[in-house]
Amino acid sequence: MDTASPRYLLDDLINTGQQQQEQQQEFLSSLETIILTIFLSIIIIMTVFGNLLVMVALCKDRHLRKKKTNYFIVSLAFADLLVALLVMPFAAIELTTGQWRYGEIFCLVRTSLDVLLTTASILHLCCIALDRYYAICCQPLVYRHKMTPVRVTVMLSGCWLIPIFISFLPIMQSWNAIGIEDIIEERHVLAGGSNDTSCVFLVNRPYALICSAVAFYVPLALMVLAYQRIYVTAMTHVRQIETLQRAGSAPVSGPAPVITVRSSTSSDPSEHYRLRTTRGPSAPEQAPIANSRMRVETKAAKTLAVIMGCFCLCWAPFFITNVVDPFIHYSVPWQLWTAWLWLGYINSGLNPFLYAFLNRAFRRAFLVILCCGDERYTRQGSCSYVHVHRACSAASVNGTSMALRLSFLPNRSNSDNGRTILANEQESQDSLGTL
Repeated sequence: MDTASPRYLLDDLINTGQQQQEQQQEFLSSLETIILTIFLSIIIIMTVFGNLLVMVALCKDRHLRKKKTNYFIVSLAFADLLVALLVMPFAAIELTTGQWRYGEIFCLVRTSLDVLLTTASILHLCCIALDRYYAICCQPLVYRHKMTPVRVTVMLSGCWLIPIFISFLPIMQSWNAIGIEDIIEERHVLAGGSNDTSCVFLVNRPYALICSAVAFYVPLALMVLAYQRIYVTAMTHVRQIETLQRAGSAPVSGPAPVITVRSSTSSDPSEHYRLRTTRGPSAPEQAPIANSRMRVETKAAKTLAVIMGCFCLCWAPFFITNVVDPFIHYSVPWQLWTAWLWLGYINSGLNPFLYAFLNRAFRRAFLVILCCGDERYTRQGSCSYVHVHRACSAASVNGTSMALRLSFLPNRSNSDNGRTILANEQESQDSLGTL
């Protein structure tokens, strides 16, 4: 008995240590689950709030409804709102509980909605970029005649109809599983037996390539080309205005009309321009011109970089993995898949800030909504055009604020030409609040 007691004591100590270790692991697991749940809940709530606010703003502000371009932003907000309501909650529950509790059929429906809505969101971003390119680079003087309600409707319809052909149609028909049925069965066995307790979604090589091209790579290429041309065109306009400014700096006997072209993110012409009469800038005032242009170009580049950077950062990892995984025998860990997928979901929460909150007209509408209609934030009139010289024009690079003075030459013909251009560009440039 005396020799056995130390052994029993040692066994008790080992068992006690194992129990404490198990309790500690359970506590850490519970703590991690709580933190993860809070984090995912914040993402979902912020995504719902931001996109819902954009939609309410358009419904309540008639000035926003007058701009055809804003319908792209609202349709984007609707797609992102559906992502937050129909896709992200079920993904969060599955991630935090480790189980799928809604059956095989709803697994396919949830996956189809995921592909449909996220692709629709990305295509909306592409359409916004193409709309900005069309307004700024191609036909700015006749924008209102080219971007008709019918064309806007066709573009929006395409954003919602095209994703159907890579979501519900192939997924419900199991075209994505052709040739990899054995691999899917193995995953089901490892995950719990069937889609009743686990929602396994794998794609074959043809589906991965086609889906990724339609949903990401083609829109990405169009966005890069569009924003590159927008930046080049905007900087060309800046240099042209600088040339006019220098030409107008010669001494004149009378005051020369100066139009302040300030491209903020507002869609209200009255906030882009301030017409005032003053003499042309003197020689000492020419010194800061180079620095001013450099600041404008730098800010424009940074703004475009933020938009493209956020889009690529959020979705590129997922779609690169989506293409690579079928060619490496589906060896990518599920943890990495989950991280990339939620990074893409976060893009739906960033879009309201990148495309609506940067717009001064939308911001004013948000303040009116959040402040219960406080009169301090109501719109202060609109741009009046009593004379031709009060015509409004804007040059905007994705919400970049540029203070550019356009000094017309003393020559009457040059002045008249400048005023005519500004008058013709008013409608097309109203849409330049966001790119």
